Parts: sequence; C-alpha cells; structure tokens
Amino acid sequence: MSNIHYMFIKGSDIALRAMEPNDASILYEWENNTDLWPVSNSQIPFSHFVLEEFVNASHQDIYTNKQLRLMVTSLADQKTIGVIDLYEFDPQHSRAGIGIYIQEGYRGKGYAKQSIELIKDYAFNFLHLKQIYTHVNESNVASLTLFDASGFEKSGLLKHWHKTGLNTFDNVWFLQCYNAN
Repeated sequence: MSNIHYMFIKGSDIALRAMEPNDASILYEWENNTDLWPVSNSQIPFSHFVLEEFVNASHQDIYTNKQLRLMVTSLADQKTIGVIDLYEFDPQHSRAGIGIYIQEGYRGKGYAKQSIELIKDYAFNFLHLKQIYTHVNESNVASLTLFDASGFEKSGLLKHWHKTGLNTFDNVWFLQCYNAN
C-alpha cells in the first residue's frame, strides 16, 4: 500500500509509528490516568520503570507477543497524540482486537478515525486478517459513533459487563469489522 513507508504508516494528518524509548514518559501519564481505567480494564498504577521495560522490550513482534502498540503522531507538529493497539492477535482465526486512545485536545479532529483506517489497512492487507473487533461501553457514545463511522458493526450486547461502581454496571457492545477480501 502506498501509505506505508519504512517504519511509519502515514495518513494525511497523522502517522502510526513503533514505540521509542522516550515514549515511556507519555505512556506513564496516560496509563496512570484513573479516568481512563474503566475503559482500559486497569485498576493499578504503572511505574515508570515498568513502562520503560515494556517500551524497551521486543514488544513489536505481533506474532510473539500477540499484540502491537503503535504511537499516533500528528504530522503538523510531530507530537505524539495517542496510541492504537492490536491485541489478542490470533493468526489461526485471522483476527485481532483494536483499542485506541487520543489525547484530550486532539479529539474531534478526525485523528482517531484516520488512525483506525490506517490500522485496518495494515491488519487486512499486511497481516491478512479477516476481522478486527472491539468492545465499547454502551454509555461511550463518542466511541460507538467513531467505530460505526469506521465500518464496524454491532454484533452483540454484553449485559452488565463492565463494573462502573460499587453495584453498577455498564453494558458493552461487541463490534466487528470484516475484511472484504
């Protein structure tokens, strides 16, 4: 595909790139933001050391680690503005999960949709996956709208799936996007 150049997957406004050692600091900020924990399934803080180890380890081999994390970079200012993951990579069944985070201040500008389109192109045309999928809380209207606009279909509703409080739960939509090839 013409939008893949060396180590970067480039779109018109953003590029997806491999993690670099200096990304540990921004991951430290994002991973320890307790506002994000309900959607990331985290419940504990990460140390800077653990994140440095994660970034410095050979986590870029999706076949070994069953996941790939790429940093979303704005081409206008070369700033890292988010992260997109392929996780639960399953080459036998040709599928992977997808997760995305775009930093506040860069949301609503189309960067998330462009990131999803780029990772779909990579997943379908280079990894030759049949589908990618995601789980989105029913209350997360912005993400549901994003994934719908990116070609994902609601396939099932998981009732009372994510705990949101002491005795409260949110339903979660399971969404899939299929490779037409």
